[in-house]
Amino acid sequence: MEQIAQLINQYRNKGVLIDTNILLLLFVGLTNRDRIERFKRTQQFTPSDYDTLTQLLGCFSPIVVTPNILTEVNSLLNQLGEPERSQCLGLFGQGILGFDEQYVMSRSIVTQAIFGRFGLTDTGIVEAAKGRYLVLTDDLRLAVNLQSLGVDTVNFNNIRALNW
Repeated sequence: MEQIAQLINQYRNKGVLIDTNILLLLFVGLTNRDRIERFKRTQQFTPSDYDTLTQLLGCFSPIVVTPNILTEVNSLLNQLGEPERSQCLGLFGQGILGFDEQYVMSRSIVTQAIFGRFGLTDTGIVEAAKGRYLVLTDDLRLAVNLQSLGVDTVNFNNIRALNW
């Protein structure tokens, strides 16, 4: 927990880059907390996780995303049924206005050595965050890779386990 607190303090004013599943949890929870455990894409989370996430994100400015993350979240939100789909997309659109969107050209991403293992979105996270932002993810494989590349990372599952 001490290491997580240190990273939060270190990046409080630098920013946090949010991975796809975490951003999806934010908007599904914002739309309907009860849907979190019933939506196949967020069922691994609880309403309490949503509360933890909103509290955690309140510690950072800016909140950073990439276009690839936004595209993935948009596609996943489209799997919600109506009327929640439209409500959630409306909130998502409003939320995007408050994010710092970092663009890394796909032609740059695909030339990275890790692209073949991690694909466009995750390799883009590495390129966007390296030396700039803390990454918040629930993807253990990505978190381990980011840390091995010297990118400061917090695995949201570790925060959940601590009931932060």
